[in-house]
Amino acid sequence: MQYKIKIKKKANRGLKKLPVNVQKLLFLLIEDLKADGPIQKSWNNFSPLGDDKYHCHLNYRYVACWTSRQGEIEIEVYYVGSREKAPY
Repeated sequence: MQYKIKIKKKANRGLKKLPVNVQKLLFLLIEDLKADGPIQKSWNNFSPLGDDKYHCHLNYRYVACWTSRQGEIEIEVYYVGSREKAPY
């Protein structure tokens, strides 16, 4: 089963501001989310945030946050950017 990935407008704006190497890491994360779902324990500092929300570090400075309701195949990336401004 392959998951559907939706990137919110705010996350898309954040994505455009990231360095190219971090953008590539995000695309790798998205491929992993498509293939394996919202639980990504192989990613650095992955953790559930509660209320079906998750996050992981793309590198030391940048993070990605996403949400997925249990039993659904849609995952929504709602934040990509600096960890200092992350909504958690």
